[in-house]
Amino acid sequence: MHKLKRTLWSLLLAVGLLAALTGWSLASASEREVYVGGMPAGFTLGMDGAQIVGFCEVLTKEGTRSPAKEAGLEAGDIILSLGGVKIGSASDIDAAIKACGGGREEIIVRRQGERVSASVQPACDAASGRGKLGVLVRDSISGIGTVTYIETGSLRFGSLGHAVAGEDGKMMDIGRGEMFRCSIVDVVRGERGRAGELKGLFLNDRRVAVADKNCAQGIYGYFDRAYDFSDLRRVSVGSQVHPGEATLYTTVDGVSPCEYTVSIVKVDEDSRSNKNFVLKVTDDALLAETGGIVQGMSGSPILQDGKLIGAVTHVFLNDPTRGYGIAIDNMLGN
Repeated sequence: MHKLKRTLWSLLLAVGLLAALTGWSLASASEREVYVGGMPAGFTLGMDGAQIVGFCEVLTKEGTRSPAKEAGLEAGDIILSLGGVKIGSASDIDAAIKACGGGREEIIVRRQGERVSASVQPACDAASGRGKLGVLVRDSISGIGTVTYIETGSLRFGSLGHAVAGEDGKMMDIGRGEMFRCSIVDVVRGERGRAGELKGLFLNDRRVAVADKNCAQGIYGYFDRAYDFSDLRRVSVGSQVHPGEATLYTTVDGVSPCEYTVSIVKVDEDSRSNKNFVLKVTDDALLAETGGIVQGMSGSPILQDGKLIGAVTHVFLNDPTRGYGIAIDNMLGN
């Protein structure tokens, strides 16, 4: 018996030493701590190129032409280079055409994650004498969302709970971006058949974070260490979502989040998407202000039993008091 006790004690010491040497914790992953978000954020996300959003005709001395269409380019393509000149923004296109002398050149675009090469002949605009491709482009996208959590050690944040998508509903291929403080100044109430919306203003006095990833679970990046975290609540991460009462953190006025009551009405444990459970807004104050869940509220953190369990992702158009939520396990690790 004494020999067995010594063996067990030696095993526990060995496990403790392994944890100390490797940084592995005996605590479960669900006990990790994060800062709870709920505050609005203004995102400006770059595209590492210039995205084609439309086409136009170029009036030349010989008539009208659309060089981009003739080359087989499509709306949604992101122009990466022209004639070997890298395109990092919309203004780079004119400079590249000028550098190439207006001749036929290779153009490389990113289309649905794939690099596509084509040959394009810029058209000489009759009025200005400059070469043009006949495209309408943008090199960044801006919007408002809600921060879900910030990891206490690395300060990596997760937000939105769903991807930033283009007009076609497909996830946008974006590059590095910035996040600024934002103030909610107005609310368009949600109604059956029509989604409501939070309206906010970017407070560009100070950047608070950089964004480096857009994926199916949201926008991710790192908060600046100079950010004031003193007013943020620290909680453990919970892996178990169950039907019953929960708390929603969101901002519908100004810059600071408030707590509201919601109810988890259905849980889909097998789903790996961003629709892991259904929630219903039960808080009278929030219902009076917004009608339920509205656009811009995506990413608002949800706590249950004192732990962060997930975030709001979508609203039901036929019932704005209800919506989908993503489980926190599906957000972490991005």
